[in-house]
Amino acid sequence: MVGLFYLYLPMSFSIPAQIEQDFISGKARYQTFQTGNGGQSVLPVAPNSYIVIFGYDFSPAGGGIRFSDAALAPNQLTPDSIRFFETQQISFYTGSDFYPFIHHVNTTNAVFRSDLISLSQDFYSIDNTPICRQVYITSPRSVAITVGLILQTDDPLQAAIPITDTTPQQLTFGGSGQVMNIQTAYSQGGTNPTFVQPELTNYAKYSLPALPANESDQSFAVPDIANGLIDPSSYITSLGIPEAFRQAACAYFLNVHYAVYTQTIPEPRG
Repeated sequence: MVGLFYLYLPMSFSIPAQIEQDFISGKARYQTFQTGNGGQSVLPVAPNSYIVIFGYDFSPAGGGIRFSDAALAPNQLTPDSIRFFETQQISFYTGSDFYPFIHHVNTTNAVFRSDLISLSQDFYSIDNTPICRQVYITSPRSVAITVGLILQTDDPLQAAIPITDTTPQQLTFGGSGQVMNIQTAYSQGGTNPTFVQPELTNYAKYSLPALPANESDQSFAVPDIANGLIDPSSYITSLGIPEAFRQAACAYFLNVHYAVYTQTIPEPRG
């Protein structure tokens, strides 16, 4: 029976060769953890064992809803109500390491026009086709899994990147004169992390504005009900669409593929 489950794994990622051999030899056991609806889950890890997460498939939140907006101009943002669903974050926290993954989600669009009233209306919906990713995360402890929606970035600081040994002219944006984001917050509040570019290490050599007190070398959002990170089920409820929070099509679903070991724990990698 070992190996039959391989037929059901998403085609966009494969089982790492060593883990596959461990399944075949009986050293490890294949399991899945499926979650959805509410944004906070915990994948339990039994005592005297560890897990290796090697992939996930994610069906984004926001399906099953039709959003409308007057077609006022050819270049405009999608409505706020659907834009929250267009950027969704999944993160894994092992107790010592944090792994965030941000995904853009496609929308479909149709235009309805009534000649009787000369009114054009845009209709948008979320494409919740599963997104599949291969990862490699080890943990001897239970893993916190957080899923949320992001609306916007807060107060980005912009500047031109100078020429340095790591940002040479022509090959990079160094010396191009283009003004771009160098500090970007994904959530409101002075204590929330601010993503720093082009690099946090050796930042001083770029002669850019001073670092914030809460600098980060990764881009990710933390809980923020105004702009994201916001729990998908809370946001769906806030839309005021009757019964939407009860509809499975509106919810996200996340299936995590992992191996369970009951022997010596390797160095964390991910």
